Amino acid sequence: MPGDSNDSFGVYVHVPFCTKRCDYCAFATWTDRDHLRQRYVDVVAREISRSVSRGVLATASSVFVGGGTPSLLSGEQMASILREIPIRNGAEVTIECNPDTVSPEMFVAYRAAGVNRLSFGVQSMVDRVLVGLGRTHNKANVARAVNLAKEAGFDSLNLDLIYGAAGETIADWEETLDSVCALNVAHISAYALTIEPGTPLADDVDRHPDDDDQAEKYEIASNVLVAAGYENYEISNWAKPGYSCRHNQLYWAQGDYLGFGCAAHSHQRRADGTSRRWWNARTPERYIELVDADRPTETAGEDLPRSVVELEALQLNLRMTAGVSSRAFAHHDLEEFLQFGLLEAGHGDSVRLTMKGRLLANTVSIRLRTADEIVAPPS
Repeated sequence: MPGDSNDSFGVYVHVPFCTKRCDYCAFATWTDRDHLRQRYVDVVAREISRSVSRGVLATASSVFVGGGTPSLLSGEQMASILREIPIRNGAEVTIECNPDTVSPEMFVAYRAAGVNRLSFGVQSMVDRVLVGLGRTHNKANVARAVNLAKEAGFDSLNLDLIYGAAGETIADWEETLDSVCALNVAHISAYALTIEPGTPLADDVDRHPDDDDQAEKYEIASNVLVAAGYENYEISNWAKPGYSCRHNQLYWAQGDYLGFGCAAHSHQRRADGTSRRWWNARTPERYIELVDADRPTETAGEDLPRSVVELEALQLNLRMTAGVSSRAFAHHDLEEFLQFGLLEAGHGDSVRLTMKGRLLANTVSIRLRTADEIVAPPS
């Protein structure tokens, strides 16, 4: 069984329902499937229960319910899914929430179901910028949601931010950072706005982000958040001491996890250093159909050879504060990156990205080498 040892083991549950699709979103979400909610909840719970009885699902050290908008489910619907998951004592259990769709009663139900961490999709604390991103909430709703969560006893809260939206000024971004710092939450994630094919944002070139603008905003974010007491433990993630996201750390450590629900991904390591990734049917209708027929929900996957697993491990570690061994770079590459200020010495023989290096992480990562081969830059 995956995760039988003391190693971390994660469970991801995908909730594909939304009231409105954001202009930049390419996730597996739907705004016209509300009639499927209860059936979907029942089917997810059933698949989890079957996985436990068949010895496929280990006891989870972390659970993450994402979407979509998981907080569109009622407290009881969420609880009916979570109680089927075997969860270790002290596990981290996170639910993603939209500030518009939460209530005191919901948070009480979450707490009773074992949820101990909430992640709010905030993106910006400037109403004009939120409208431009296609979000439905406003700054006041964010403050309300955070205060309600704290009143319900949640002390592990994350706020997701996005920078680089069209029309977002440096002053707007500084206002967002100052506002979220004032809310005094435990964790903040800040991501550069990206263009995903097939989205309204992709079709509107006038709203595409500017690389230089995003670079400046990243530097501002890091400086403001570090000054406010947050540790930048991964390129896009800052946490107060003791509040790093354990579920994300499991992903970055290439740990084992099982995904439930439509489009959910899973990963399992093998003793020989290889691993396997696979993912479920994308639409809720197809996922429901497969579970009802007691058929596998997996629709595609990939086997990763040891060389790929090792390279991905280096790429992920490079994004973290600890960095990688200096031997992960050919000597001339290492000297070049140190000379140009993209890398700096870490603990022991390790090297890590500088602020400048974080802005050029992809450029640095393509020069990483595994024990068996050197990954050269494209010609």
